[in-house]
Parts: sequence; structure tokens; C-alpha cells
Amino acid sequence: MKNSKETRTCIGCREKKNKSELIRIVNSKEKGIIVDLKRKEQGRGAYICKNEECFKKTIKNKGLSRALKTNVNDENYNEIRGVMFD
Repeated sequence: MKNSKETRTCIGCREKKNKSELIRIVNSKEKGIIVDLKRKEQGRGAYICKNEECFKKTIKNKGLSRALKTNVNDENYNEIRGVMFD
């Protein structure tokens, strides 16, 4: 890994990876919980691998709620799944 500024930890599998290998999810004051594909949105962010297993682990262990410090409901998870896998 090149630089510690470029590595992040997946909230599903807890592996450290380069930012370009992960998807950023943001809790924005204006837009709520969104998937930030361009990595430019303001707000508290969390990173997750681009695979279904990590996404399922995140739902099971409520990792996204902890990382974003807010309640993430089923509707939010469905929207995130739609952007990540469709």
C-alpha cells in the first residue's frame, strides 16, 4: 500500500485496502445517507468493499450505523445496494 492517506478499512471485512478499491458511503447533512462514487461529498464517511459478502456483514453487525454515527434503516440499505450492485 502506497500511503496511509490512501488506505481505508472496510466496515464489513475490516481489511485495509486502497481507497480506489472501496466504495464510500456518506452521511451528509443536506442529502442524508448516500453512496459517494466521486469521493467528493461533505460529511461523515465510511468505506466498504465492492462485494455482496461485505455488504451483508455490514448489515448484520450494524457497522454502517456505528461508522456514520446515525441510525441506518432498511430503506437506506436498499438504496445503497441498488447503487452498488445494479
